Amino acid sequence: MGRAFEYRKARKFKRWGNMAKTFTRLGKEITMAAKAGGADPSGNAKLRLLIQNARSENMPKENVERAIKRAFEKDTSDYKEVIYEAYGPHGIAIVIETATDNHMRTVANIRSYLNKLGGTLGTSGMLDFLFDRKCRFTIAKKEGLDIEEFELELIDYGVDEVFEDEEDGTVVIYAEFQNFGPIQKYLEDNNFEIKEFKFERIPNDVKELTDEEREDVEKLLERIEEDDDVTNIFHNMA
Repeated sequence: MGRAFEYRKARKFKRWGNMAKTFTRLGKEITMAAKAGGADPSGNAKLRLLIQNARSENMPKENVERAIKRAFEKDTSDYKEVIYEAYGPHGIAIVIETATDNHMRTVANIRSYLNKLGGTLGTSGMLDFLFDRKCRFTIAKKEGLDIEEFELELIDYGVDEVFEDEEDGTVVIYAEFQNFGPIQKYLEDNNFEIKEFKFERIPNDVKELTDEEREDVEKLLERIEEDDDVTNIFHNMA
């Protein structure tokens, strides 16, 4: 198991602790996906995956339906994905993903958190060299599935890594983010149960900090996470 596994192992313990915030984040993502690709999950692959994510987080069905309907209401907020790149305390690189209906509000808030807690807002694309964009599928393991043979079969679909999560027995698949469509189709065509789907940014180099330095960075990350517009944060702190 490679770098993606180690990254996920470290990251999975830092989950969204607030259920309401999780539902808000998923609702925005579902609204954006429905607006971009239509309200019918059977013809909208991204929406289909997000609905499955909502199920895995026990998001009520009526919340999902409301988020889809919101995409086509005339007076609804027009959410867009906006990415911010920054350096935090002690030179830690940070990528902040947001879903916002007011870019000026969001960027002002992000800049404020950074200025108060020892960070600086950067320019778009400046951290591309530090992070690899990946897609991750978590699927239920079929009885008798051979992981090594399964990985070999998926190599033609651009998969980087396949492994079994020892905690819950699911199978995790990592690939370049642009390959999620063919992989999703393969999994659905072969009747694999997709339990969760995510886009992730995995640092290709991490920075070691002292305990005191880590506290400085974690204080900033926690403050950013509290913002309602923020959907994901990625960093290169070891």
